[in-house]
Amino acid sequence: MERCRLVFSGSGGQGVITAAIILAEAAVLHEGLNAVQSQSYGAEARGGATRSDVIIADTPIYYPKVLQPNVLVCLTQEAYNKFSGIIRPGGLLLTDSRYVKTQRKVDALQRELPMYRSVLETIGKPIVFNICMLGALLSLTDLVRPESILKVLESRVPADFLEMNRKALELGMRLGESARV
Repeated sequence: MERCRLVFSGSGGQGVITAAIILAEAAVLHEGLNAVQSQSYGAEARGGATRSDVIIADTPIYYPKVLQPNVLVCLTQEAYNKFSGIIRPGGLLLTDSRYVKTQRKVDALQRELPMYRSVLETIGKPIVFNICMLGALLSLTDLVRPESILKVLESRVPADFLEMNRKALELGMRLGESARV
């Protein structure tokens, strides 16, 4: 596998960091890959800017910070404005169409998906927005198998919420699949 450098960005409370941790755990525990995950928060716990870096590879990883991601996920306009310039040319930029208005000057494959709206319409609870985003990301990148994400969710999510998270993952995968080229 080619080394994949990802940056997840958004605001506190959207589950950006949780999604990054779930992806890294799935890669290490269930795919036999190497992964590192690091994070930074804005001044406020909720509503402040958040960023989480994930590197996944089948070779050793010596530096945990992502300088130029292959994949950039922006779930807020502030995150897009701040990070869209760092994406590796030809990379993948995934945004939510409700929260982010993109400009076409980014040299990347841009995918704007109605993830938040779809979660509200299908599931009714925005708490799984981040899991929907992970599903879309999996469909667009094939980084890890969906079953690996589900195994991590089973170990992290209370049983009462597992089905809702499974539905959100599947919803995201359908959205991502519809955006594949």
